[in-house]
Amino acid sequence: MKLHHLRPAKGAKKKRTRVGRGYSAGKGKTAGRGTKGQNARSGGGVSPYFEGGQLPLARRLPFKRGFTNIFRIEYQEVNLEGLARVFQEGETATPQTMAAKGLIKKADKPVVILGRGELPFKLDVHAHRFSKSAQAAIEEAGGSVHKLELLLTGARATVKKLRKEQVEALRQQRTQ
Repeated sequence: MKLHHLRPAKGAKKKRTRVGRGYSAGKGKTAGRGTKGQNARSGGGVSPYFEGGQLPLARRLPFKRGFTNIFRIEYQEVNLEGLARVFQEGETATPQTMAAKGLIKKADKPVVILGRGELPFKLDVHAHRFSKSAQAAIEEAGGSVHKLELLLTGARATVKKLRKEQVEALRQQRTQ
């Protein structure tokens, strides 16, 4: 057998139907479109999305499956037991030092201090948010709590209509 002997299997190749080419196409007078109506016209028919005026499925789904809140602030959580494990007495715990010691992944993302565990020594803690129990435990141990200003970025910055220069200025203030 040689290449020029190869043929497609019987029935594998079928000529496409040439619609609207008269009786010889085998589709008769109306070319297989039926008689009159929207689908018989040129440019007629509706998209697969259209459901006869009913709200289409793609538009109903957001109501059925919830939504994503673009203004959500995702905090990096740090518990008191983590602070006690990594820091020594009298040190200062900032997002930068927490990131350097592996408690959080990114120093520029907001940090929340939660109250699980105990803090047996004095510690100076800087974070964007504190739970009430964590704040009470830190102050009870003789330490101090410093709330950092939350930098607005992304959708929140857009809603607040901050210009890029203003966001950059806020970022510079925060790093100083």
